[in-house]
Amino acid sequence: MTAPDISDPFFRVEAELPGRHGRTGIIHTPHGDIHTPAFIAVGTQATVKAVLPETMKQLGAQAVLANAYHLYLQPGPDIVDEAGGLGAFMNWPGPTFTDSGGFQVMSLGVGFKKVLAMDAERVQADDIIAEGKQRLAHVDDDGVTFRSHLNGSTHRFTPEVSIGIQHRLGADIIFAFDELTTLVNTRAYQEQSVERTHRWAVRCVAEHRRLRELRPDRPPQALFGVVQGAQYEDLRRNAARGLAELDFDGFGIGGALEKQNLATIVGWVIDELPVDKPRHLLGISEPDDLFAAIEAGADTFDCVSPSRVARNAAVYSADGRFNITGSRYRRDFTPIDADCDCYTCAHYTRAYLHHLFKAKEILSATLCTIHNERFVIRLVDRIRAAIPDGRFDDLREHVLGRYYATPRAQ
Repeated sequence: MTAPDISDPFFRVEAELPGRHGRTGIIHTPHGDIHTPAFIAVGTQATVKAVLPETMKQLGAQAVLANAYHLYLQPGPDIVDEAGGLGAFMNWPGPTFTDSGGFQVMSLGVGFKKVLAMDAERVQADDIIAEGKQRLAHVDDDGVTFRSHLNGSTHRFTPEVSIGIQHRLGADIIFAFDELTTLVNTRAYQEQSVERTHRWAVRCVAEHRRLRELRPDRPPQALFGVVQGAQYEDLRRNAARGLAELDFDGFGIGGALEKQNLATIVGWVIDELPVDKPRHLLGISEPDDLFAAIEAGADTFDCVSPSRVARNAAVYSADGRFNITGSRYRRDFTPIDADCDCYTCAHYTRAYLHHLFKAKEILSATLCTIHNERFVIRLVDRIRAAIPDGRFDDLREHVLGRYYATPRAQ
């Protein structure tokens, strides 16, 4: 862990992509520096599933992100606070993030679990419910009332409640409570939602300031505002301009995004944000998305996908993603990716991993998650090194040309 220099600002830009928003930089936190661009590993319930925190450090992870909604329900923010905060509770020595819980409250509330409706071609509607599900969350101008996915108990999140939970969790970077919409919500509802999220942002800033003054002895926490607005340029720009006027330390870019428009939408938002504050894009990890987001100006990003797909036998390689349970790997005694430097690739073969999944052994999830997390972290590290060296475009062409080549050479 690199000790922060208290004379430095919270964020400093280091190098820039000529003619574009992309850049490298350093975020200073009480628990160490984050060199950007950076992939923030997701440890939803204070753990990256199947992998030790110590292992994540060895894989090069600079920070982890946990979820306020899940930790509120179990074990409770009071317990995490009593343990010394999120990092101490999970034995993670570096910087930590917590999101506001807004995504989980909304997505679980409409029955989509981890995946929101992302198809903008669907009929526009506002009462979005997954087939066969019941609504578990109800939004009003003051906050959200929801039922726990664990036991059905009723709870209430407001901006003040979310900020209070995150203060007790003690992460270095926390997010304002926002309303998440889907791409199929009507334009009228998107307008109302952006206005509501802005009002909540004002309340989050006020509550954050109040709680800091109540406990000035605690390490400072940085508060990020979250820009919504779906696929609408005017809503995204207006939302970003409104948040830029508030006392935020950085900004998150949230909401459902169509993959083909990711860079365009990120670009709209970053056009309106101050250059001296970091920007976090929530929920990406695919190689093409990483290059697009970084070029458009995202500094950090998180995603559960590397660990989730690993638990389902999907692994990344320089030649694309593939499923290790395929019959062709039964007698394949090569590593997942010959170009990878992770522990799994150094010690285990595709044949052994194939066997573990077929035998339903828990070790399968651990070894494949180690590989996938390292793959994404290492790719972002390479991108970060390429920017000041003027190699960004060449690296993108090389990496994506090979990763998305067809047929995949497996």
